Amino acid sequence: MDKSYKEILPQIDTLIFDVDGVLTDGGVHVFENGELIRKMNVKDGYALKCAVDAGLRVCIISGGSSEGVRSRLKGLGITDIYLGAHNKIEQYQELQDMYDLKSENVLYMGDDIPDYPVMSLVGLACCPKDAAPEIQQVSQYISHKKGGSGCVRDVVQQVLKVQGKWNDKFDAKYD
Repeated sequence: MDKSYKEILPQIDTLIFDVDGVLTDGGVHVFENGELIRKMNVKDGYALKCAVDAGLRVCIISGGSSEGVRSRLKGLGITDIYLGAHNKIEQYQELQDMYDLKSENVLYMGDDIPDYPVMSLVGLACCPKDAAPEIQQVSQYISHKKGGSGCVRDVVQQVLKVQGKWNDKFDAKYD
């Protein structure tokens, strides 16, 4: 019998997220000069910062290549940021080798087909409420929140709470 996602949360030490459709709602504003602008949820950012501060490894693997996204994520303390990743399994394997990651300790949140190969390998595959049906099928946890609307905060907060790393000290520190 497979474990429920709640039984896996205590062993998670690495969180990997896609950007478009997870940290954003998947939409982009296209300007005349070709610049693409994405919108991220600050509650997701708060949770990511808390995870970094709590000692969890937080990584980003995205097909997008916005330097604005990189800057935002670096500002949250995330150092492993892979942009322009079109075969995400390569970056996942690089992270595994670099940090000697065990798949059972990795949570990956994605929303669409390019995320599927990595999601099928990790200990806890998660997705937003509005993820593609194929991704929902491979996910052990489907957030009640949509991409860009707090799904990252939802899953990060659950991990930190179960591990005793989410508490009032965070709230006071980041107000």
